[in-house]
Amino acid sequence: MFGRKNEELRINSETVDTLIGKGTEIKGTMKASGILRIEGRIEGELESTGDVIIAETGVVNAQVKARNAVIAGEVNGNIFLSGKLEIKSSGRVLGDLKVEGIIVEDGAFFEGRCEMTNRAKGVEN
Repeated sequence: MFGRKNEELRINSETVDTLIGKGTEIKGTMKASGILRIEGRIEGELESTGDVIIAETGVVNAQVKARNAVIAGEVNGNIFLSGKLEIKSSGRVLGDLKVEGIIVEDGAFFEGRCEMTNRAKGVEN
């Protein structure tokens, strides 16, 4: 829908630093660095200095702050990224976005407002 044809955010999912597996539920504030992959559920607040991958089985009911994010699962909450957001065709995002760039695949669901920032001008999230 948005972005260049065949453009996608490249996060090397083989170098995941932290994995929240299927059947795992976390409530509260979670802070991480590096690449975080979520296949389970998180409720509360999520902060990462690195990238976040929310797999098809992942459900996040939280505010998300990170560098980049790829969402194939579900996010209910506002997302603040210093980089780009990619919503896969299976992804659902309900909340406001503040991102540098966005890629939305055909079939993805997004409900909320989107504010684009420009890091080159020194805008911070």
